[in-house]
Amino acid sequence: MHILPYIIQQTQLSSKSVENTIILLNEDATIPFISRYRKEMTGNLDEVQIGDIVKFKELFEALEKRKTTILKALEEQDVLTQALEEHVKSIKDLISLEDLYLPFKKKRKTKAETARLQGLEPLAKMIMSQRVNDLEHTASKYISNEVETIEDALEGARFIIAEWINERTDIRNSIRRELERHSTIASKVIKTKIDTEKAQKFKDYFDWQESLSRIPSHRLLAILRAENEGFIRVKITIDSERILERIKNRIIKTQNECSPQIEWAIQDAFKRLLFPSLSNEALSIAKEKADENAISVFVKNLQQLLLGAPLGEKKVLAIDPGFRSGCKVVCLNEQGDLVHNENIYPHAPQNKATEAINNISSLVERYKIDAIAIGNGTASRETEQLIKKIQFKNNVEIFVVSEAGASIYSASKIARDEFPDYDVTVRGSVSIGRRLQDPLAELVKIDAKSIGVGQYQHDVDQTKLKKSLDTTVESCVNIVGVNINTASESLLSYVSGIGPKLAENIVNYRNENGSFASRAAIKKVPRLGGKAFEQAGGFLRIKNGKNPLDDSGVHPESYGLVDTIAKDLQKKICDFIGDKELLQKINLKNYISETIGLPTLEDIIKELEKPGVDPRAKAKAFSFDQNLNSISDLKTGQILPGIVNNITNFGCFVDIGIKESGLIHVSNLLDTFVKDVNAIVTLQQQISVKVLEVDVVRKRIQLALVK
Repeated sequence: MHILPYIIQQTQLSSKSVENTIILLNEDATIPFISRYRKEMTGNLDEVQIGDIVKFKELFEALEKRKTTILKALEEQDVLTQALEEHVKSIKDLISLEDLYLPFKKKRKTKAETARLQGLEPLAKMIMSQRVNDLEHTASKYISNEVETIEDALEGARFIIAEWINERTDIRNSIRRELERHSTIASKVIKTKIDTEKAQKFKDYFDWQESLSRIPSHRLLAILRAENEGFIRVKITIDSERILERIKNRIIKTQNECSPQIEWAIQDAFKRLLFPSLSNEALSIAKEKADENAISVFVKNLQQLLLGAPLGEKKVLAIDPGFRSGCKVVCLNEQGDLVHNENIYPHAPQNKATEAINNISSLVERYKIDAIAIGNGTASRETEQLIKKIQFKNNVEIFVVSEAGASIYSASKIARDEFPDYDVTVRGSVSIGRRLQDPLAELVKIDAKSIGVGQYQHDVDQTKLKKSLDTTVESCVNIVGVNINTASESLLSYVSGIGPKLAENIVNYRNENGSFASRAAIKKVPRLGGKAFEQAGGFLRIKNGKNPLDDSGVHPESYGLVDTIAKDLQKKICDFIGDKELLQKINLKNYISETIGLPTLEDIIKELEKPGVDPRAKAKAFSFDQNLNSISDLKTGQILPGIVNNITNFGCFVDIGIKESGLIHVSNLLDTFVKDVNAIVTLQQQISVKVLEVDVVRKRIQLALVK
C-alpha cells in the first residue's frame, strides 16, 4: 500500500494537490505557509484540507510502522510466508491488522495455551471437524498425569476451540457491527457514593441507559468522568442470544456429539474473550469520536477567542477586583508596558470607595488612559458599578474582561521573566489589561486548556488535544501576523517556521541590536537560516519601515514581482499601495509565470490594497444590567444583556454579569432545529437573553436567545 492513493481515498482530493502537499510537508513546510504561499502547488487547498492530509499522512505512517513491527515478529517466529506478507502489506487500517496478527501474537499463559501443552490440540481439531461419533472414547485417549478425566480433556479442548473462535476475523467483525449498531451504554450509581456532594453533579446518570451509537459526545464524556471518579459503574450491553445464534450457524454444521462441545466453547469464547475485548474496543472508539467532537468544539472556541476584537494600541488601566484584599490596579502604555501599579480598597471590609474613586480619576488623568479593563472574577460587578460612577474628563471606555487563566499566567515562568520584580497580583492585572489591548498576543502565553472555553477538555486524549490546540494557535497567529519588533517570545514561537528557540534568539538579538529595520534584517538572527526565513518571512511585520511591503502579507520572495508591477505602472510602490481603484485595473494575467499563478497574484493585490490592516474587528464596550448582582436577583421572563463566554454542542453559556453563567440550550437558540451552535452564536458575542428558569440551590440558570 502506498501513501498517495491512501490519502486520496481518505480525503477525496486531487492526486496533484495531495502529492505536492506531501512534498512540501516532507520539506518541513508548515500548514499556514503552504496554504498561504504555495497555492499553485496545492491547487488552492485551505488549512483544513491541508490539515486532513497531515492527519492521514500520520495515520498511514503509524500503520506502516506497525506493519514493519508485525512482519519482523512473524519472521522471527518463522511463520512468515509470501502470501501472509502480502496480506499484511495490503491492510488499510489498524484494527484489521491487529485481527490478522492475533493468532500469531505471543500470549501470556492462557487456558488454551495450557491445554495445548497438555497435548489436547488434536482433540480440539477432531471436535471442530464434527466427524467424531464416539467422543467419550476419543477423549479418553488424552487422559494423562495432567489430564485426569475425560471431562478435563474435553474442557481443555473447548478452551482451545474458544481461542480459535476468538481469533476468527469474520466473527469479530460480525460482533463489531452488532456493537456499532445496536449496543447500549448503561450506568448505575455506586450506592455507597450516592449521598456524597460531589456525586450529585452526576445524578442524571445514577440510572441511565442509551444507545452507544447515538449518545451525544458531551454525555458520554460526562458518564465516563463519573465512572473514573468512582460514582457510577458503566457497562455495554447487546443482544447476546442473537449473536450466539449467528456464531453457532457459522460453525456448527451437523448435530452430533461434537455439537454441544462446540456450543459451550462458543459461549465461553463470547463471554470470556470476544465480548469483553470488543465491547471495550467499541467504547474506546465511541470515546475517541467523543474526544474528536469535544476537541473540535474547543478548537472553534479557541479560534474565536484568539481572534477576538482587540482594542489596539491604547493606554489601559486594568483592575483585578477583590473584596478583602482590595483591587489591584495597573496602568499600561500603548505597547502594554507596565507604568504604574497600586491597590485600592473600595469594597467591604475597608469600604474606601471615595478614596478609590479619587485614585482612579487621578490615574486616568495622569496616564492619559483611553480604556479601563475590569476582570470578571470576584467583586467584578461591584467594581464595574463603582467605576461607572466616576465622571471622567475625557471619554474612557469601560470593559469587563475574562480572567480565565490569568492566575496560571501570573505564576508562570513567562510572567516571572517578564516581571521579575512584581508579585502574582500585579502580573495578573497586567494580563487582564493586555487581553483588552490584544487578546491573541496575551492568550498565547497561557496553556490553552486553562483559557476557560470548551467542554470536558481534561477528559479527552491529551496528546490529540494539545496538537489540535497548538495547530489552532499557530493558525490564528499567522492569520493576524506578528510585529517582530514588539512581539513576545511566546507569540513569536507560533509564527510559521520559528519555534521556541528561534523566538528566544529573535528577542535576544532585538534586545542587543535594537528594532529590525526591514524583513531582510531578520536573516541576521543567529540560526535563522533560509528555510526558517522562507516559512516565517510573510507573517512577520515591520511597522513604519522603509519598505511598505514589510508591513504586509506579501512574501519577500514576491517583492521582485511587485517591483515589476511598479515599473509597469511607472510609479513607486509607496505611491500606489492602498490605491484600490488603480490596483483593480492591473491585468494580472500579464504576470503569470511557471511558479506564480492567479491565486498568488490576487493575494498580493489584496495585500497592496490594505497593507498592515488587522483582519480582526475592534473591541466594543458593553454594559451588564446594573440592577443584577447575584443569582437571587433573577426572575423568570427577565430580558438581560449578556456575552457568550463558552460554546458546546448542547448550547452556549452566557455571562450576564453575575458569578454564575447561564445556559442557552440548543433547543432555545432558535425556533427551528440547530445543527451547529457556532452557526448561531460566536464567542464574546454581545446578545440579549430571556430568563427561562432559575435553580438557586444548584446554581443553574436556563436562558433563551432573544432574536
